[in-house]
This record gives sequence, structure tokens and C-alpha cells, in this order.
Amino acid sequence: MKKFLLAIAIVAFGFTANAQDGELNAGVNLGFPVGDSSDGYSFVIGAEVNYLFPVSDDFKVGPSLGFVNYFGQDVDVPGFGTVSLEDVSFLPIAAAGRFAVSEKFTLGADLGYGIGLSPEGIESGFYYRPMVGYNISEKIMLQATFSGISVTGGSFSNLGVGAMFAL
Repeated sequence: MKKFLLAIAIVAFGFTANAQDGELNAGVNLGFPVGDSSDGYSFVIGAEVNYLFPVSDDFKVGPSLGFVNYFGQDVDVPGFGTVSLEDVSFLPIAAAGRFAVSEKFTLGADLGYGIGLSPEGIESGFYYRPMVGYNISEKIMLQATFSGISVTGGSFSNLGVGAMFAL
């Protein structure tokens, strides 16, 4: 099922990338787990590709496809000793919206579904990612984000910083 959803996402992304009036962006981010995930995970790395269509001069929307990896750490469990947690990774498929507050600042959000990729049996769930961006040039935006994937009994959340590049 996961491979089927991934194939659909790649095909959909390919069709939207052929449109003439949009903007293709790619970026990377680094983060630290917060909330439920901070006890078992030490670091987060992610990547995103989106294709945004202008709705008005200041507002853009479009599809977003990403990858997020939470690096597991050793956790002391009373009565069991130390347990090494596996890395957990997700494939977020979302709708992205960006609002240019000024020439330099952008507010945005991604909302969608985070597909659990690994380890085997990891749940999928609702994906959310509010962000604030600062344009350092016409092609480069620095971002501060909070992202999360809600799963049964908790969430995988992180605070991150990153850069997006207009391609």
C-alpha cells in the first residue's frame, strides 16, 4: 500500500511540475524532537519539494512532498536496562500554502498525511507544518518550522530550521 501511495504521489508531482505558471522549490531542514518524540529521538533531518501556484500577488498554494527522519537514541528503561530505538522515517504528502507578509517575510503551512516508512509497522498520520520564512535572496529562503505527525497515542514533532531554494 505504501509503495502504491508513493507511486501516486510521484505521478501527481510529475503532472503538476509541467505547469507553466508555478514555482518549483526544494529544501532541507534540521531539527530537534519536542514533545512525545523528545524522549527517544535525538535529531531530525528532512527534505521537501513543493510546486506553488500563485493565487494572488501575495498568496501561493500547491502540492508538497517530503521526507523526515527521526534518529533514535539509547533509552534507559527501568527494569530492562538500555534499549536502542530505531530511526523512524516518514513521507509527508501535503498541500502547501504561503503568504508573503512583506518582500522579506513569508508565513506558511503544510497540511496533509505523513506515511510511515520505517521501521516496519510504524503508523501513518495527520501531518502539519507551520513555518516562517525569511528571503535572503530571490532564490533562497531561510525557514523556521514546527512540524508534526499525529499517530495513535502521541505524535512525532520537531522544531527545525532550514533553507528552501527556488529552482
